[in-house]
Amino acid sequence: MSYSKMAEQLSTQPHSIQDLVPAWQRVNWNNVLLPELRAEQKQAVEAWSTTRSGVVIMPTGTGKTEVALRIMADQCCSTLVVAPIRDLMYQWHRRILAGLHYDCGIIGDNTFNVKPVSVTTYDSACIHMPALGNRFKLIIFDECHHLPGPIRSDAARMSAAPYRLGLTATLDDHDHRSDLIQKLLGPVVYRLGIEEVKGTTLADFDIYRIQVKLTEREQHRYDFLASQVSSYVYERRTEDTEFDWNQLCKDSSENPDARRTLKAFHEKQSIEDRADAKLDVIEDLLRLHHGTPMIVFAGSNAMARDISLRFLIPCLLSHCGKAERLDYLDGLRDGVYPAIVANQILDEGVDIPAVKIAIVVGGMASTRQAKQRLGRILRKSGNERAILYEVVCADTNEIVRSRKRRKNDAYSRTRNRKN
Repeated sequence: MSYSKMAEQLSTQPHSIQDLVPAWQRVNWNNVLLPELRAEQKQAVEAWSTTRSGVVIMPTGTGKTEVALRIMADQCCSTLVVAPIRDLMYQWHRRILAGLHYDCGIIGDNTFNVKPVSVTTYDSACIHMPALGNRFKLIIFDECHHLPGPIRSDAARMSAAPYRLGLTATLDDHDHRSDLIQKLLGPVVYRLGIEEVKGTTLADFDIYRIQVKLTEREQHRYDFLASQVSSYVYERRTEDTEFDWNQLCKDSSENPDARRTLKAFHEKQSIEDRADAKLDVIEDLLRLHHGTPMIVFAGSNAMARDISLRFLIPCLLSHCGKAERLDYLDGLRDGVYPAIVANQILDEGVDIPAVKIAIVVGGMASTRQAKQRLGRILRKSGNERAILYEVVCADTNEIVRSRKRRKNDAYSRTRNRKN
């Protein structure tokens, strides 16, 4: 990854240097059919072009892919696009074919077809980069917040590409992974906040936080399990002040008490996630927005299936096949399905129909996931406002997770409601 810097320094030395590294080539596009860039997209392209390496941060729906395609069209060089999942890899293949009229190579999903312009996944990239690292002058990492890690980051380390572009909607400056991403890809060259394009490029939106209560039976069981977990953790920490979640998981394979505690923790979380009152709120919201396409974001596969069975709507999970996913998304767009429910598969990247209503009934404490789910409904369609409902259980740890994931500018004006 330091090839370009070394080559630049060696070129200033009074010695004859034979450079055998580059195996990339010029690419001549036959027919470029890309839309006119909006002002913020042009700014992103210009900012990256000054250094030809760095990270572009733009909210979901503002056209990060169009920025990358324009950069590819301008640079006219061998390019590798790296996506986090196969669906996104094929999506990039379709976009390159439509915008640049180039049938690019595919590296991944049991296919190894390398062309001067190719698409791959993070997993395939780190496997094949030792052999392909000098084949591409430009490397693009889509959703580059997935790059950090001892194995995945090898995809960037083992590439000699002097031109590097990272695309993401969420990158926390306070996250240690941000430093690694910038070391591998270059500094943040352009950043666009949701508030800057709200109501113009993106739809204006409202966020409502609805608190529900557990039933008396659920609350009693929840309190019992919470007491069991906290008692065990307290006892362990009196013996070992550094006792943490990882140690609990490790101990659970040998220690019966640790195993019971871990089981109690997961059951407690399941009560929060699958509370009966959440299903009642979803029913009310489906009635309220009858005739409007909706996405329901669950916090687990089990809750997603509960919602699917109760309301007879498609359930989109990570193990669903490609044809099944396309059927669900096309059916939502065409009005065949009034809504779909998903766990994490729709959080980022995958193109979805223009939907303006989302219900979040579970998830992590991550502000990244919160922004990604909001971004799913912000693609502008006329003057229609987007609405995100966040349904959380009162008097549970879900309130704490909700507060954490709302610590970002997009959620600053959340309105609270009680059911």
